[in-house]
Amino acid sequence: MPGRPATHYDVLVLGEVLVEIHAATALREVTDGTPARISYSGDALNAAAAAAAAGARTALLAVVGDDELGVPLLRRAAELGVDVSHVRRAPHPNGAYLLCADTDGDREFVYWRTRSAGSTLGPGHIASWRELLTGCGALITSGITGALSPSSRDAVLAAAHLVHGAGGHVTYDPNFRARLTGRAEARELLARIAPLTGLLKTSCPADARALVDTADPCAAAARCRALGARTVVVTSGADRLLLDDGTGAVYLPVPVNPEPVDATGAGDCFTGTTTARLTLGDTLADAVAYGMAAASLSVSGRGGTGRVPAFSETAALAAARQPTGAPRPRSPAP
Repeated sequence: MPGRPATHYDVLVLGEVLVEIHAATALREVTDGTPARISYSGDALNAAAAAAAAGARTALLAVVGDDELGVPLLRRAAELGVDVSHVRRAPHPNGAYLLCADTDGDREFVYWRTRSAGSTLGPGHIASWRELLTGCGALITSGITGALSPSSRDAVLAAAHLVHGAGGHVTYDPNFRARLTGRAEARELLARIAPLTGLLKTSCPADARALVDTADPCAAAARCRALGARTVVVTSGADRLLLDDGTGAVYLPVPVNPEPVDATGAGDCFTGTTTARLTLGDTLADAVAYGMAAASLSVSGRGGTGRVPAFSETAALAAARQPTGAPRPRSPAP
């Protein structure tokens, strides 16, 4: 955009990129000789790819290992339209995970992250990216990033404070993983970052039960807003989500994908698309509609970045939806 400094990005995504090993069968049925394919994913890359596809100038802020997979990993991110020029390298292996096809959003992942490059993310990296963060339109980060290590947790908070303090938008997804962090630590991070967010996206019942003690989406949204989040989106199964912007809460139907293959990364696709469109000037209602459409289209692919829809496809699907009307006010949940 003319007149903007060269370091300006619409969206920055802070987090972890993973080597993705996709098994052709359920993990409990994996045997010697089970076919598998390698790709690259992680919630940060998934969200960054979606933001770039939605039209935002997007950069990845991450630490990538110097092992043999570092180069193809970064090449894949660049192919997805993500600027990787600010990614740092570290003398550690890249994290990896094994998964199988997931059409219902059920989690069946096995991770290898011990001493990974991504876990070395820390406040020093945030200091080196200060100009980028204070000049960006929006930051996307997650509870997964904050749970990788104590230094990663500090990095997430430092980055969110920089962007919020400079008047930028912060999107946060708690993305609670019991194998990665404890409930107390995840709750504390949520409480500290929620007041800095313009959009907090969470899931119910998984995240909500662990972090705000409820399996009710309305109550989950209200409790996240009580922590200070301005707008909350709660995904509740594959077919609907709850939007609570402080003036009311409404369930919105997610466009149905008639041929789902794998729901891995669909929530990240929603987050990246919605944040991008908000930063580019769309209304909240339109940005969320685009996010839902992109997430629905994404489940036609295998793996976190197997299907990143072009914005023309996303916009066409969103336009085909019937208007849902304004949010209906609800009484605050306890």
